[in-house]
Amino acid sequence: MSMNDAVIIGAGPAGLVCAMHLAKAGLTAKVLETEAEIPKTLRGSTFHPSSLDLLESAFGAAKPLIDQGLVAPTVQYRRHGEGKIAEFDFADIKDLTDHPYRLQAEQYKLCYILRDLLDAHPNVEIVYNATATAVRQDAGSATVVINDGEAEYTGAYVVGADGANSIVRRTLDIPFDGFTWAERFLVTSTPFDFTGVFPDLSSVSYVADPEEWYFLLQIPDGLWRVMFPTRADEDDDDILSDARVQARLARVHDKGSPYEVVHKTLYNVHQRVADTYRVGRMILTGDAAHINNPLGGMGMNGGIHDSFNLAEKLVPVLKGEASPDLLDRYSEERHGVAMEYVQKFSIQNKKDLEAATAADRDGFETRLHEAANDLAARRQLLLRLSMWSSLGKTA
Repeated sequence: MSMNDAVIIGAGPAGLVCAMHLAKAGLTAKVLETEAEIPKTLRGSTFHPSSLDLLESAFGAAKPLIDQGLVAPTVQYRRHGEGKIAEFDFADIKDLTDHPYRLQAEQYKLCYILRDLLDAHPNVEIVYNATATAVRQDAGSATVVINDGEAEYTGAYVVGADGANSIVRRTLDIPFDGFTWAERFLVTSTPFDFTGVFPDLSSVSYVADPEEWYFLLQIPDGLWRVMFPTRADEDDDDILSDARVQARLARVHDKGSPYEVVHKTLYNVHQRVADTYRVGRMILTGDAAHINNPLGGMGMNGGIHDSFNLAEKLVPVLKGEASPDLLDRYSEERHGVAMEYVQKFSIQNKKDLEAATAADRDGFETRLHEAANDLAARRQLLLRLSMWSSLGKTA
């Protein structure tokens, strides 16, 4: 069997971004996807200005994504029962980005765009119905075994873009330190238009409340996604019951009749980062390397950023233009970002929304008001929200 330059496990955003870089560089790769087609999962749905700029400049992939999404020019913070605390407009950093807004679009839409772009590059192939069941490496190559021995794919490197339960990370026994939140998050989708009852509502609105905060997110197809924390002592069946879902939605706004609910999901929430992103010829990217709570939309975007950083180092290594030691820099740089930015700010976002003491609530609101009333402070906040700060961009 001929050896590829790389074997990538996982055809999600992180895996396909890496694949596109290799394809454009003329390198060979196999992308292994468990499903029969790229799944239409309702997972990440927020693309930050930083990610849109990178995707457009590298592949021309942002424009078709924008055509399928919903542009959200502002981010708003509210307090339950009281209204708006502060609102921030990405127009304040329009000199720093070609996309001064968040884009709401399900992550599979980007995956479909990248899949179609790969059709022009026969040197990179997506292999479907290919579940990685074992991985191994030696001094000269790395191999992925699929479907319990049905086939093997060998490359100079294996990229594990295979999610939180990564077989690459588990095989290498890389510690995945961090913690799991006691509460789980409930996500519901409804066609009810909340702007009809909250006229000043932004399409991205975080609503603080010490009893039960929530997050309102307008997405394409005329839907609003509403996310709630749940109590650790609540039973799964009760959380997902129609009565409990309706009660939570009615707390946002009691409209006097049941909400139409087109989707609901309950999931555990983790904050974990792999100790290293590289061991020999095996490399981690995306959720395989780090996971966090979804407040701020940093998970999928962080994975996209990982793969841009990885590709700019992996391509010259594969072409013999740089030492493999360059890949250690990828690990160091992106591990640092995950710890300093993604984990830190996603945890702080949750703590701010659920702040229970008057001092903590006042401190949160004071920080927001100070930023809202000062252009320089607003720009710094927006650079953080858009994940440009984690890439080193400053105002």
